[in-house]
Amino acid sequence: MTPVGAIVAKELRSYFVSPVAYVVAAVFLLIFGLLSYLAVVNAGAQAVRMMQLQGAAAQINLNDLVFRPTFYSIAIVLLLVLPLLTMRLFAEERKLRTFELLMTSPVGINEMVVGKFLGALAVYLGLLLLSGLVPVILSLYSSFDWHPVLTGYLGLTLLGALFIAVGLLASALTENQIVAAFVSFGLLLLVWLLGGVGSVLGDSPLGNLLSYLSFIEHYDRLVRGLVDTKDLVYYLSGLILMLFLAHRVVESQRWK
Repeated sequence: MTPVGAIVAKELRSYFVSPVAYVVAAVFLLIFGLLSYLAVVNAGAQAVRMMQLQGAAAQINLNDLVFRPTFYSIAIVLLLVLPLLTMRLFAEERKLRTFELLMTSPVGINEMVVGKFLGALAVYLGLLLLSGLVPVILSLYSSFDWHPVLTGYLGLTLLGALFIAVGLLASALTENQIVAAFVSFGLLLLVWLLGGVGSVLGDSPLGNLLSYLSFIEHYDRLVRGLVDTKDLVYYLSGLILMLFLAHRVVESQRWK
């Protein structure tokens, strides 16, 4: 097994013996299911109203009425949930006094950072896979365009990967898991709010820059079914930057 594979396997074992992963999974899936159910109920109510007005069967757009609101709401849920999933990645190593042992092992810092990131990402992708039952079940009862749904899930994947990388960086900065969760949440919220500041500044160079730096604008286009190269570049470059910073933080603590 490669060093990265060994770290990923270790992280997955840690997740599945800890109640945190099960609590995060339960909360995420419960909220996703509840949001989807409420959106479907709202879509059904609109269909009934339209049928009463038109006197015939109404055609409703599930992409606009169900999936898009659900994807927008789930982004807020990830802002709260993923810091809980990532807070233990490095902080727990220090708390258990295994950080020094890990640093003196044959595993390099690159493999360590990437392995921990991939371990958390694998758990998150498993949650997304389970949430995919919602559109599959809805497709049995109604027809809709799968393209925006798939691009929405692509947006959730990229958004979650970026959030996990930020959480990994926050966990590398402290040995307290609660502090790591709050630092991760604070950083993500700050970047989210940049989009609002950019909107206030309008179509100015600074406003456009702040809007670009906010992940919500890029996520919005993916949810609407638009796959733009600049959005993919944004997420990948942000992911690489966060992993690089986490690497530098861990490396700086090797000599302490």
